Amino acid sequence: MPPPPPPPHKKPRFAVWCVAKPTVPDPIIQEALDYACGSGADCKSIQQNGPCFQPNNLVAHASFAFNSYWQKTKVAGGTCDFGGTAMLVTVDPSFNNCHFISN
Repeated sequence: MPPPPPPPHKKPRFAVWCVAKPTVPDPIIQEALDYACGSGADCKSIQQNGPCFQPNNLVAHASFAFNSYWQKTKVAGGTCDFGGTAMLVTVDPSFNNCHFISN
């Protein structure tokens, strides 16, 4: 008799997203955003005419980029910190056609 199949891969009990802290000064967030975009984050979506361009503000754009970068790198040890400019949240920040990826 063959061995039983392995148990299905369990998903986390809740999803987590990485977003920008709204209290951090803009120049510091901009520096972290530049890092994320230059290191593999999906920043096309926050360009003009992209699904996440609106609202057109730094915290919204950084939040999308931070989450994109973190979701791609966390399995290899990436953190949601960005020099103290980011934090983890359990409420999905997606809106309209702007989808923040998760686990």
